[in-house]
Amino acid sequence: MSLQVQNLNTKLAEQSLGKIVKAFLDYLNIEAGLSENTILGYGRDLRDFADYCLSKGVKQPDGINTEMFFGYAKSLARQSKAEASINRSVVAIKMFMRFCKMMGHIEDDLTVFLESPKLWQKLPIVCSKDQVAKLMSAPDAQEPYCLRDRALLELLYATGTRASEVAGLRTGDVNLKIGYVRCLGKGKKERVIPLNRTAIAAVGEYIEQLRPKLAKPFSSDALLLSRTGRPLSRIEIWRIVKKHARIAGLPRQMTTHTLRHCFATHLLSGGADLRSVQEMLGHVDIATTQIYTHVDQERLRNMHKKYHPRG
Repeated sequence: MSLQVQNLNTKLAEQSLGKIVKAFLDYLNIEAGLSENTILGYGRDLRDFADYCLSKGVKQPDGINTEMFFGYAKSLARQSKAEASINRSVVAIKMFMRFCKMMGHIEDDLTVFLESPKLWQKLPIVCSKDQVAKLMSAPDAQEPYCLRDRALLELLYATGTRASEVAGLRTGDVNLKIGYVRCLGKGKKERVIPLNRTAIAAVGEYIEQLRPKLAKPFSSDALLLSRTGRPLSRIEIWRIVKKHARIAGLPRQMTTHTLRHCFATHLLSGGADLRSVQEMLGHVDIATTQIYTHVDQERLRNMHKKYHPRG
Protein backbone atom coordinates (compact mmCIF):
# COMPACT_ATOMS: atom_id res chain seq x y z
CA MET A 1 0.00 0.00 0.00
CA SER A 2 1.32 3.45 -0.93
CA LEU A 3 2.30 6.18 1.53
CA GLN A 4 -0.65 8.32 0.38
CA VAL A 5 -3.16 5.58 1.22
CA GLN A 6 -1.41 4.91 4.55
CA ASN A 7 -1.60 8.61 5.49
CA LEU A 8 -5.29 8.68 4.58
CA ASN A 9 -5.91 5.59 6.72
CA THR A 10 -4.08 7.19 9.67
CA LYS A 11 -6.38 10.22 9.57
CA LEU A 12 -9.46 8.01 9.31
CA ALA A 13 -8.38 5.79 12.21
CA GLU A 14 -8.69 8.80 14.52
CA GLN A 15 -12.49 8.58 14.13
CA SER A 16 -14.70 5.75 15.42
CA LEU A 17 -16.65 5.65 12.15
CA GLY A 18 -13.38 6.25 10.35
CA LYS A 19 -12.00 2.93 11.60
CA ILE A 20 -14.68 1.10 9.65
CA VAL A 21 -13.98 3.29 6.61
CA LYS A 22 -10.29 2.33 6.95
CA ALA A 23 -11.25 -1.36 7.01
CA PHE A 24 -13.33 -0.78 3.86
CA LEU A 25 -10.39 0.86 2.05
CA ASP A 26 -8.14 -2.04 3.06
CA TYR A 27 -10.77 -4.38 1.60
CA LEU A 28 -10.79 -2.43 -1.69
CA ASN A 29 -7.01 -2.59 -1.87
CA ILE A 30 -6.48 -6.24 -0.92
CA GLU A 31 -9.65 -8.01 -2.01
CA ALA A 32 -11.14 -5.88 -4.78
CA GLY A 33 -7.81 -4.88 -6.36
CA LEU A 34 -8.93 -1.34 -7.22
CA SER A 35 -6.34 1.19 -8.37
CA GLU A 36 -4.59 3.46 -5.88
CA ASN A 37 -6.18 6.58 -7.39
CA THR A 38 -9.68 5.09 -7.03
CA ILE A 39 -9.03 4.12 -3.40
CA LEU A 40 -7.68 7.59 -2.62
CA GLY A 41 -10.75 9.21 -4.22
CA TYR A 42 -13.19 6.99 -2.32
CA GLY A 43 -11.18 7.54 0.87
CA ARG A 44 -11.43 11.33 0.63
CA ASP A 45 -15.17 11.13 -0.12
CA LEU A 46 -15.85 8.80 2.80
CA ARG A 47 -13.68 10.82 5.19
CA ASP A 48 -15.81 13.89 4.37
CA PHE A 49 -18.99 11.82 4.80
CA ALA A 50 -17.73 10.52 8.16
CA ASP A 51 -17.04 14.11 9.27
CA TYR A 52 -20.59 15.04 8.24
CA CYS A 53 -22.01 12.12 10.23
CA LEU A 54 -19.98 13.07 13.31
CA SER A 55 -21.26 16.65 13.05
CA LYS A 56 -24.75 15.15 13.38
CA GLY A 57 -23.71 13.11 16.43
CA VAL A 58 -23.53 9.79 14.54
CA LYS A 59 -20.44 7.70 15.32
CA GLN A 60 -21.44 4.27 13.97
CA PRO A 61 -22.90 3.05 10.63
CA ASP A 62 -26.11 1.81 12.28
CA GLY A 63 -26.95 5.42 13.20
CA ILE A 64 -26.93 6.59 9.57
CA ASN A 65 -30.40 7.08 8.05
CA THR A 66 -31.77 8.12 4.67
CA GLU A 67 -32.17 11.74 5.77
CA MET A 68 -28.42 11.92 6.35
CA PHE A 69 -27.73 10.55 2.87
CA PHE A 70 -29.92 13.17 1.23
CA GLY A 71 -28.65 15.90 3.57
CA TYR A 72 -25.05 15.13 2.70
CA ALA A 73 -25.79 15.09 -1.05
CA LYS A 74 -27.49 18.49 -0.72
CA SER A 75 -24.51 19.86 1.22
CA LEU A 76 -22.21 18.84 -1.65
CA ALA A 77 -24.49 20.62 -4.12
CA ARG A 78 -24.45 23.77 -1.97
CA GLN A 79 -20.64 23.67 -2.13
CA SER A 80 -20.97 23.89 -5.93
CA LYS A 81 -19.35 20.49 -6.35
CA ALA A 82 -19.33 19.18 -9.92
CA GLU A 83 -21.92 16.55 -10.77
CA ALA A 84 -19.15 14.04 -11.43
CA SER A 85 -17.72 14.62 -7.93
CA ILE A 86 -21.14 14.22 -6.29
CA ASN A 87 -21.75 11.09 -8.32
CA ARG A 88 -18.45 9.57 -7.14
CA SER A 89 -19.30 10.42 -3.52
CA VAL A 90 -22.67 8.69 -3.86
CA VAL A 91 -21.03 5.61 -5.37
CA ALA A 92 -18.44 5.54 -2.56
CA ILE A 93 -21.16 5.76 0.12
CA LYS A 94 -23.20 3.01 -1.53
CA MET A 95 -20.20 0.69 -1.68
CA PHE A 96 -19.29 1.49 1.92
CA MET A 97 -22.79 0.76 3.25
CA ARG A 98 -22.88 -2.48 1.26
CA PHE A 99 -19.60 -3.40 2.95
CA CYS A 100 -21.07 -2.52 6.37
CA LYS A 101 -24.00 -4.87 5.78
CA MET A 102 -21.65 -7.64 4.63
CA MET A 103 -19.58 -7.22 7.81
CA GLY A 104 -22.63 -7.10 10.09
CA HIS A 105 -22.33 -3.44 11.11
CA ILE A 106 -25.88 -2.72 9.86
CA GLU A 107 -28.99 -4.82 9.23
CA ASP A 108 -30.41 -3.00 6.22
CA ASP A 109 -28.67 -1.09 3.44
CA LEU A 110 -30.70 2.10 3.06
CA THR A 111 -28.65 3.40 0.13
CA VAL A 112 -30.96 1.53 -2.25
CA PHE A 113 -33.08 4.69 -2.00
CA LEU A 114 -30.16 6.94 -2.86
CA GLU A 115 -29.93 7.77 -6.56
CA SER A 116 -26.83 9.06 -8.28
CA PRO A 117 -27.21 12.40 -10.12
CA LYS A 118 -27.77 12.08 -13.84
CA LEU A 119 -24.67 13.20 -15.68
CA TRP A 120 -24.63 14.99 -19.00
CA GLN A 121 -22.33 13.17 -21.37
CA LYS A 122 -19.69 15.65 -22.44
CA LEU A 123 -17.81 15.20 -25.67
CA PRO A 124 -14.06 14.89 -25.08
CA ILE A 125 -11.70 17.59 -26.33
CA VAL A 126 -9.73 16.35 -29.32
CA CYS A 127 -6.90 18.02 -31.23
CA SER A 128 -6.39 17.70 -34.97
CA LYS A 129 -3.69 15.47 -36.43
CA ASP A 130 -1.67 18.57 -37.33
CA GLN A 131 -1.86 19.83 -33.76
CA VAL A 132 -0.70 16.47 -32.41
CA ALA A 133 2.19 16.53 -34.89
CA LYS A 134 3.24 19.92 -33.49
CA LEU A 135 3.17 18.49 -29.98
CA MET A 136 5.29 15.51 -30.98
CA SER A 137 7.96 17.81 -32.41
CA ALA A 138 7.87 20.27 -29.49
CA PRO A 139 10.74 18.77 -27.43
CA ASP A 140 13.91 20.72 -28.23
CA ALA A 141 16.90 18.56 -29.21
CA GLN A 142 19.11 20.89 -27.13
CA GLU A 143 17.25 20.10 -23.91
CA PRO A 144 18.81 17.43 -21.66
CA TYR A 145 15.60 15.39 -21.35
CA CYS A 146 14.43 15.74 -24.95
CA LEU A 147 14.69 12.01 -25.75
CA ARG A 148 12.67 11.04 -22.68
CA ASP A 149 9.96 13.63 -23.32
CA ARG A 150 9.72 12.65 -26.98
CA ALA A 151 9.43 8.95 -26.04
CA LEU A 152 6.73 9.81 -23.48
CA LEU A 153 4.65 11.84 -25.94
CA GLU A 154 4.95 9.20 -28.65
CA LEU A 155 3.94 6.46 -26.20
CA LEU A 156 0.86 8.34 -25.02
CA TYR A 157 -0.38 9.05 -28.54
CA ALA A 158 0.60 5.67 -30.01
CA THR A 159 -1.12 3.61 -27.32
CA GLY A 160 -3.89 5.75 -25.84
CA THR A 161 -2.75 4.76 -22.36
CA ARG A 162 -3.54 6.76 -19.24
CA ALA A 163 -0.81 8.75 -17.47
CA SER A 164 -0.89 6.35 -14.52
CA GLU A 165 -0.47 3.38 -16.87
CA VAL A 166 2.54 4.95 -18.61
CA ALA A 167 4.04 5.84 -15.22
CA GLY A 168 3.87 2.16 -14.26
CA LEU A 169 5.62 0.82 -17.36
CA ARG A 170 8.75 -1.29 -16.93
CA THR A 171 11.47 -1.81 -19.49
CA GLY A 172 10.25 -5.39 -19.92
CA ASP A 173 6.76 -4.16 -20.82
CA VAL A 174 8.00 -2.73 -24.11
CA ASN A 175 8.97 -5.03 -26.97
CA LEU A 176 10.57 -2.91 -29.68
CA LYS A 177 11.39 -5.83 -31.97
CA ILE A 178 7.81 -6.99 -32.34
CA GLY A 179 6.35 -3.55 -31.62
CA TYR A 180 3.99 -3.66 -28.66
CA VAL A 181 3.59 -2.41 -25.10
CA ARG A 182 2.01 -4.30 -22.21
CA CYS A 183 0.29 -2.27 -19.49
CA LEU A 184 -1.90 -2.75 -16.43
CA GLY A 185 -5.14 -0.79 -16.53
CA LYS A 186 -7.99 -0.29 -14.09
CA GLY A 187 -8.63 -3.28 -11.88
CA LYS A 188 -5.08 -4.45 -12.71
CA LYS A 189 -6.30 -5.81 -16.03
CA GLU A 190 -3.49 -6.40 -18.49
CA ARG A 191 -3.74 -5.43 -22.14
CA VAL A 192 -1.31 -5.42 -25.06
CA ILE A 193 -1.25 -2.49 -27.49
CA PRO A 194 0.71 -2.22 -30.76
CA LEU A 195 3.37 0.46 -31.23
CA ASN A 196 3.86 2.40 -34.45
CA ARG A 197 7.28 2.92 -36.06
CA THR A 198 7.67 6.47 -34.79
CA ALA A 199 7.03 5.43 -31.20
CA ILE A 200 9.37 2.42 -31.53
CA ALA A 201 12.15 4.70 -32.80
CA ALA A 202 11.60 7.33 -30.07
CA VAL A 203 11.47 4.82 -27.21
CA GLY A 204 14.44 2.89 -28.58
CA GLU A 205 16.56 6.05 -28.83
CA TYR A 206 15.65 7.02 -25.26
CA ILE A 207 16.47 3.56 -23.87
CA GLU A 208 19.83 3.42 -25.64
CA GLN A 209 21.08 6.97 -25.16
CA LEU A 210 19.42 8.69 -22.16
CA ARG A 211 17.96 6.15 -19.76
CA PRO A 212 21.39 4.66 -18.80
CA LYS A 213 22.50 8.18 -17.79
CA LEU A 214 19.41 8.76 -15.65
CA ALA A 215 19.33 5.32 -14.02
CA LYS A 216 20.45 4.93 -10.42
CA PRO A 217 20.75 1.80 -8.25
CA PHE A 218 17.23 2.46 -6.89
CA SER A 219 15.66 3.01 -10.33
CA SER A 220 14.91 -0.73 -10.73
CA ASP A 221 13.40 -1.40 -14.16
CA ALA A 222 11.07 1.59 -14.44
CA LEU A 223 10.95 2.73 -18.07
CA LEU A 224 10.54 6.51 -17.74
CA LEU A 225 12.87 8.15 -15.22
CA SER A 226 13.13 11.63 -13.75
CA ARG A 227 16.37 13.62 -13.56
CA THR A 228 16.96 12.07 -10.10
CA GLY A 229 16.60 8.54 -11.42
CA ARG A 230 13.22 7.90 -9.87
CA PRO A 231 10.22 6.71 -11.93
CA LEU A 232 8.20 9.57 -13.41
CA SER A 233 5.00 10.10 -11.44
CA ARG A 234 1.58 10.66 -12.97
CA ILE A 235 1.77 14.35 -11.98
CA GLU A 236 5.23 14.78 -13.56
CA ILE A 237 3.96 13.20 -16.78
CA TRP A 238 1.00 15.59 -16.77
CA ARG A 239 3.38 18.57 -16.33
CA ILE A 240 5.65 17.43 -19.16
CA VAL A 241 2.71 17.19 -21.56
CA LYS A 242 1.39 20.61 -20.49
CA LYS A 243 4.86 22.14 -20.95
CA HIS A 244 5.27 20.93 -24.51
CA ALA A 245 1.65 21.72 -25.38
CA ARG A 246 2.34 25.31 -24.35
CA ILE A 247 5.51 25.38 -26.45
CA ALA A 248 3.58 24.02 -29.44
CA GLY A 249 0.91 26.70 -29.03
CA LEU A 250 -1.88 24.21 -28.37
CA PRO A 251 -5.09 24.91 -26.38
CA ARG A 252 -4.74 25.12 -22.60
CA GLN A 253 -7.08 22.13 -22.25
CA MET A 254 -4.42 19.86 -23.76
CA THR A 255 -3.54 17.15 -21.21
CA THR A 256 -2.33 13.57 -21.12
CA HIS A 257 -5.96 12.45 -21.37
CA THR A 258 -6.46 14.60 -24.46
CA LEU A 259 -3.87 12.43 -26.21
CA ARG A 260 -5.93 9.39 -25.23
CA HIS A 261 -8.98 11.00 -26.83
CA CYS A 262 -6.92 11.86 -29.94
CA PHE A 263 -5.68 8.27 -30.16
CA ALA A 264 -9.21 6.87 -30.21
CA THR A 265 -10.76 9.50 -32.49
CA HIS A 266 -7.96 9.42 -35.06
CA LEU A 267 -8.05 5.61 -35.19
CA LEU A 268 -11.80 5.60 -35.80
CA SER A 269 -11.53 8.31 -38.46
CA GLY A 270 -8.89 6.19 -40.18
CA GLY A 271 -11.25 3.23 -40.41
CA ALA A 272 -10.47 1.21 -37.26
CA ASP A 273 -13.38 -0.84 -35.93
CA LEU A 274 -14.97 0.11 -32.61
CA ARG A 275 -14.26 -3.22 -30.89
CA SER A 276 -10.53 -2.99 -31.55
CA VAL A 277 -10.37 0.56 -30.20
CA GLN A 278 -12.37 -0.54 -27.15
CA GLU A 279 -9.85 -3.31 -26.46
CA MET A 280 -6.85 -1.02 -26.84
CA LEU A 281 -8.38 1.62 -24.54
CA GLY A 282 -9.27 -1.00 -21.95
CA HIS A 283 -12.96 -0.02 -21.81
CA VAL A 284 -15.23 -2.61 -20.22
CA ASP A 285 -18.37 -1.22 -21.88
CA ILE A 286 -18.32 -0.45 -25.60
CA ALA A 287 -20.76 2.41 -24.92
CA THR A 288 -17.84 4.27 -23.33
CA THR A 289 -15.89 3.95 -26.58
CA GLN A 290 -18.83 4.94 -28.78
CA ILE A 291 -18.61 8.56 -27.62
CA TYR A 292 -15.61 8.96 -29.95
CA THR A 293 -17.80 8.29 -32.97
CA HIS A 294 -19.62 11.56 -32.14
CA VAL A 295 -16.38 13.55 -31.97
CA ASP A 296 -15.14 12.96 -35.49
CA GLN A 297 -17.11 15.66 -37.33
CA GLU A 298 -15.49 14.98 -40.71
CA ARG A 299 -16.54 11.34 -40.56
CA LEU A 300 -20.11 12.36 -39.71
CA ARG A 301 -20.22 14.82 -42.62
CA ASN A 302 -18.98 12.18 -45.05
CA MET A 303 -21.56 9.65 -43.81
CA HIS A 304 -24.34 12.23 -44.12
CA LYS A 305 -23.24 13.18 -47.62
CA LYS A 306 -22.98 9.55 -48.71
CA TYR A 307 -26.24 8.20 -47.31
CA HIS A 308 -28.69 11.12 -47.09
CA PRO A 309 -31.07 11.34 -50.08
CA ARG A 310 -30.17 14.97 -50.62
CA GLY A 311 -26.51 14.65 -49.62
